[in-house]
Amino acid sequence: MTVETRETHGFQAEVQKLLHLMVHSLYSNREIFLRELISNASDAADRLRFEAISAPELLEPDPELKVRIEFDTEARTVSIEDNGIGMSREEAIRQLGTIARSGTGDFLSKMTGEQRRDANLIGQFGVGFYSAFIVADRVEVLTRRAGAPDSEGVRWESDGQGEFSIEGVDRPQRGTRVTLHLREDAAEFADESRLRMLIRKYSDHIAFPVLMKGKGGEGEAQEESANTARALWTRPRTEVSEDEYREFYKHIGHDFQDPLVWSHNRVEGKHEYISLLYIPAHAPWDMWNRSGSRHLKLYVKRVFIMDDAEQFLPLYLRFVRGVVDSSDLSLNVSRELLQQDAVVETMRGAITRRVLDTLDKLAKEEPEKYATFWKEFGRVLKEGPAEDPGNRQRIAALLRFSSTASDNPVPDRSLADYIAARDTTADDPLASQKVIWYLTADSFNAARSSPHLEVFRKSGIEVLLLTDNIDEWLVSHLHEFDGWEFRDVKRGDLPASKPAEEGEDKKPAATEHSALIERMKKQLDAQVSEVRATTRLTESPACLVLGEYELGAQMRKLMQATGQAVPETKPILEINPAHPLLQRLEEQQDDTHFADLAQLIFDQASLAEGGQLEDPGAFVQRLNRILLG
Repeated sequence: MTVETRETHGFQAEVQKLLHLMVHSLYSNREIFLRELISNASDAADRLRFEAISAPELLEPDPELKVRIEFDTEARTVSIEDNGIGMSREEAIRQLGTIARSGTGDFLSKMTGEQRRDANLIGQFGVGFYSAFIVADRVEVLTRRAGAPDSEGVRWESDGQGEFSIEGVDRPQRGTRVTLHLREDAAEFADESRLRMLIRKYSDHIAFPVLMKGKGGEGEAQEESANTARALWTRPRTEVSEDEYREFYKHIGHDFQDPLVWSHNRVEGKHEYISLLYIPAHAPWDMWNRSGSRHLKLYVKRVFIMDDAEQFLPLYLRFVRGVVDSSDLSLNVSRELLQQDAVVETMRGAITRRVLDTLDKLAKEEPEKYATFWKEFGRVLKEGPAEDPGNRQRIAALLRFSSTASDNPVPDRSLADYIAARDTTADDPLASQKVIWYLTADSFNAARSSPHLEVFRKSGIEVLLLTDNIDEWLVSHLHEFDGWEFRDVKRGDLPASKPAEEGEDKKPAATEHSALIERMKKQLDAQVSEVRATTRLTESPACLVLGEYELGAQMRKLMQATGQAVPETKPILEINPAHPLLQRLEEQQDDTHFADLAQLIFDQASLAEGGQLEDPGAFVQRLNRILLG
């Protein structure tokens, strides 16, 4: 049968730039090419084994899945061949000529020429095939998809300079063979001992045999496996070294950094399964894409089922990498069955708790590593209390915040730390309550300088400073922790910081300055719902207070960003009658000057909250009049 003619295509523009950067920036990391290509071969074998569940004829006539490494020292070539799923002509063009990832532009913007960092990014963005051009000046790919006739084989070839050619060929074998024509300075890789060492270092855990012949492949040398070819997660923990765990993570996670921590667990009894779960050291490029890949591989009785087993972990743990291998799920399991299977729900709950327990142990035993985790994944974990009510307290224990107890803006205060530091025996209504006081703001500095903190500083009460844009949403789902209620210092009434003496008027400011309060309320009626004397302020003239059930600034911004309607509300203005500005205002008889100064006090309170003035020009003119008057 006639094969298709040879065609030449240009690489996607991003691929050309990527290849140039990889070739010129990553010489010190060039041995990574072998791991990436063997991993691709292993994935191809996994995919064929899965498709063969419903179409067993795909495995014929070569049912033993394997990866084969060949080399020719004189010709300076290395070939990596698998008998896995293979590619059609269209798949070869799409998968080898483009980077089919939405994060390509971001990836390229991060490539800097710093060898170690750029090598990490290759794995992070899943572009490992192109690492072949680090050591090769020409790459040839021969492939045929399983189940396709011999005549539908494909040859893909490129020198990495901007174009690739593709043509149809007769290929009796299914699967893919990648041949690297090595650069002169990469001749070291066409060596048996060097290749065997790299296979043991990077790919010993591959679940398929990686076969090699003896010296130079001469004569009838016997093929033998260069790796153990036993799935690492099936081995007892005592038989797996830390280096093996790390290398397996790099294989399944396509990452070049070590993981922060991992958990290997075998469950026996009513349900039997194995989980090997990793927490990465850095956030992937698509962390904020909630519909992106989940990077948890599912096996059933050692048979690969899917790469993206989203049913076994909630969305707020989408950064977890690893493997789940179950003995209780049917081999013909589908996504639809997984979503409805009671066994899956049981496993999901147990695996979720396993991840949270691993993080809790990391926080207690290795706080520096946990600080790294929180920096990378803390904002994602904050989605948990809303998504996973059953584990709300477990998640809350893992949260970290900034607080008034430290000048360090790095969030390192746990809720348990906060509670342990509080003295509820003090004779102060603010301190004696089992309340976790918090304040939301746009930044740490803005939070630290908020007038709402004045009475808390005076009473020596710690306040958590919440500066992420989802923090208000977070605490609205937490409600309480260990019997302590969350309270916003900006919201509702606060009790006086010290109890009133017997017979003392509990609200002297309100009664003594009622005329000022009424006059300000009339002047600012369009902007505030109420004017009242403060129990919050000791130094500032005024602050804005939310009603008990009103939306805060963070929630309003979140709703606006998602196109939701935000209800119109007016804040409460609390004034400090003891402040010189309020005393001056109270003495002001001129209505125009009173209006200017009252409005200025309101505008100052708005700015202190991080708000925006409706008419900055009018504010400047008003301020100038007061300064000149």
